[in-house]
Amino acid sequence: MKQERRKFLKQLGVFSAGVSLFPVSAAGNYAAEAGANSCAPCTLDYYGEGPFYTKNPPEIKNGQLADSNEAGERLIISGRVTNNDCTEYIENAVIDVWHADDSGAYDNTGYKLRGKTKSDNQGYYSFETIKPGKYLNGNEYRPSHIHFKITAPGKSTLTTQLYFEGDTSIKNDAAASIESGTYDATDRIIPLSKENGIFKGTWDIALDAIGKTIETGVHSEHIDKGMIYSVYPNPFVDRMTIKIGVFKNANIALNLYDVSGSLLDSVNKGGLVQDKYEIEWIPKNLNSSGIYLLAIKVNDLEVQTIRVVKA
Repeated sequence: MKQERRKFLKQLGVFSAGVSLFPVSAAGNYAAEAGANSCAPCTLDYYGEGPFYTKNPPEIKNGQLADSNEAGERLIISGRVTNNDCTEYIENAVIDVWHADDSGAYDNTGYKLRGKTKSDNQGYYSFETIKPGKYLNGNEYRPSHIHFKITAPGKSTLTTQLYFEGDTSIKNDAAASIESGTYDATDRIIPLSKENGIFKGTWDIALDAIGKTIETGVHSEHIDKGMIYSVYPNPFVDRMTIKIGVFKNANIALNLYDVSGSLLDSVNKGGLVQDKYEIEWIPKNLNSSGIYLLAIKVNDLEVQTIRVVKA
């Protein structure tokens, strides 16, 4: 079972027990409801690494770039590193990150708000920090931004910056305002959501590199039995709502695994009839923020596994 789990992935969590299940409507084919992500190769940033880079940053520990007592609004950035057409994931890509503090200042003597991590065995990465402050660049404030140096195994380093939707300084910034060409920042301006006081953003990084084929997440030969068609919120804080379709009368289990393939928690519902169901779940046995695998088991067969993130 662990070997099968490793085809997918995980890395976060903190929950406690509690489940409720509600039928929603007649069952159908929900594959179209899952949607599809667009893919855009990651571009360089016009300003490159800027003047504040420090070599040999430390490893990010426990997913925390910013200490818990660091001033500022908490922010979680997560995503997946892939090849340029997003058909393959890239593991062990080095992701070197640094940014200004809440006041817009960089630590140029030490390594505060500087660190590096790697994409995991399914290409995912995640770290928690604070939302960077702005600082004057000439007569204009630079928008809030995070610097990245991303190095896929055996490839040269791509240096760029990440920005956030709604930042009023973007339009006058020489780098963030570029909308075409080598330094096009359009797909590096990401939306942020906010839950329980924590900002969250997803940034998938597409590189010119060769990886391993991305699993679809659904075993298509078993899609007639049932599937998960949405999980929200995702990332979640203490609970998640899972919408599933049961296409034939069956016993259903939802299993939550960590990245090593260890089962952490499970919900079992016997004798469900063909229908849509909504399950509210507060998982237990999760010890840290990160990425986990949520699998749906129909009778004795796991038919789908998807990624969920614990903030």
